[in-house]
Amino acid sequence: MALINSRKIRKALTKQIVLGGIKIGGKAPVVVQSMTKTDTCDVAATVSQIKRLQSAGCEAVRVAVLNNDAAAAIKTIKKRINIPLIADIHFNHKLALQSIDSGADGLRINPGNIGSRLKVKEVVAAAKANKVPIRIGVNAGSLEKDLLRKHKHPTAKALVASAGRHIRILEDLKFTSIKVSLKASDVMKTVDAYRLFADKYRYPVHIGISEAGPAFTGTIKSAVGLGILLSEGIGDTIRVSLTADPVEEVKVAYEILKSLHLRKAGPELISCPTCGRCKVDIRGIVSKVEAKLDRMDKPIKVAVMGCVVNGPGEAREADIGIAGGRGMGILFKNGKVVKTIKERELFSTLMREIEKI
Repeated sequence: MALINSRKIRKALTKQIVLGGIKIGGKAPVVVQSMTKTDTCDVAATVSQIKRLQSAGCEAVRVAVLNNDAAAAIKTIKKRINIPLIADIHFNHKLALQSIDSGADGLRINPGNIGSRLKVKEVVAAAKANKVPIRIGVNAGSLEKDLLRKHKHPTAKALVASAGRHIRILEDLKFTSIKVSLKASDVMKTVDAYRLFADKYRYPVHIGISEAGPAFTGTIKSAVGLGILLSEGIGDTIRVSLTADPVEEVKVAYEILKSLHLRKAGPELISCPTCGRCKVDIRGIVSKVEAKLDRMDKPIKVAVMGCVVNGPGEAREADIGIAGGRGMGILFKNGKVVKTIKERELFSTLMREIEKI
């Protein structure tokens, strides 16, 4: 169903790069990313988690590379997955070289932190030869000491200054297949950093709220911060960082994008909060509908409403929906009333109609 009176977000036109065949930046859609929470050396566990992420819609995955064994494991992991793999590396340029040799599609490094110019030059040469983009990952928790002394705190300006420093290192080596992130656990600091960066640079950005927290609070912080940025057209890839199963990160990321009409991925379920007007078990019906929709991938809008005040109007704007009354309900499809049904048949009737679609 067409969206009614919805404002189309004008995405910032950034430089386009390619990560393992996926276009990032420019006019490409925002790419959903996550990171494994396994020991990368444990190939079986890592592959299993990545496959679960793939099934949830994850489009690129990052793995921590802490040692030679982890870098070597990338070769085997790559053979068993179907999405681009990014190697996350700190300080050790040899791990970056080994990860590229193992088939990593991308690197997450800070060029200024992996050693001498000669070492950076080696990494850049290997990245160029293998068409591997580099993400400069600036984080408030690991800002350079001289920038902390200058700015007193890891401010938004300090984060952008750090990013600029690393960008110049790569640009001096004629490398521009760059993506940048500027993360902090503070929502508005993160938002301000990305705004400042977007005003100054045209490199694609990977957005996220760092160390956002457990599932509940982390989801809220991420939705607020990333929602602000995306609504302003800022963001080319997205990761929701939660102290939870990474599959939840992917689900939350898609819900954020879907709420802003930036991606269509699976069903959208809208439901009323219920109040004293509600005379049917809407919470029970919603929980069962949600469980069923979780296994579907068609981008349809489903409404489960509980009363005759707002219910019929909201249900009419969905592709399909129900609005409850006392012991009964109305089925809507494509904005039109289909039929009146008994309360005990609301769930089964709705699901049959969804399956027909």
